[in-house]
Amino acid sequence: MREFNLMPQTNFLVKAAQQGDVIALNQLVKQWQKRIYNFAFKYFGDYDQAMEVTQKTFISMSKNLASLKDESSFKPWIYRIASNYCHEEIRRQNRKWVFPFLKVQTKDDQRTIADTFSDSKSDNPEKAFGNKELKNVLTKALATLPEEQRMVVIMKEYEGLKIREIAEVMDISENTVKSRLYYALGSLRKLLEEWNITKETVHYEL
Repeated sequence: MREFNLMPQTNFLVKAAQQGDVIALNQLVKQWQKRIYNFAFKYFGDYDQAMEVTQKTFISMSKNLASLKDESSFKPWIYRIASNYCHEEIRRQNRKWVFPFLKVQTKDDQRTIADTFSDSKSDNPEKAFGNKELKNVLTKALATLPEEQRMVVIMKEYEGLKIREIAEVMDISENTVKSRLYYALGSLRKLLEEWNITKETVHYEL
């Protein structure tokens, strides 16, 4: 329901901003800033990197908004800018991507997680596990995916983009999006089950 309310307003703001309305431009940034930051944070798991990408995204948006021919395409357009800056940040670091505070490198890392949660038996598993811990584990699981699969999962499951929008953002076919999503969710489900984290134990949904 929220999406239906958001897009007409976005379309109006985009048109006004393209005509030089500074207030509309500022409102557009305000409306989308949190979503782009959340997208970048899920990608990096790091506040500074997420803020860097967010800032660059909206600077680019301001400079190039006039080139957007169809205001209804703003959503995939802004995510494409953000995803490009995510890739750029990775190349700049010149190292393999990992969540800086949640690294999965060895079997010992996985065993530590398994030991932490395999004994968490309770009549109220959500309370015993805790939302923060669940988010951390899902973040760590996401970090194990190949970059192109991780990006698709974040866009679809966390940001709510449609398959066609993800295809447009990543410049790939819709079938490729579906394939990456299928393999990514399968890998995540398998990994979480290895860590004894299932719908029955923590009520997660994939």
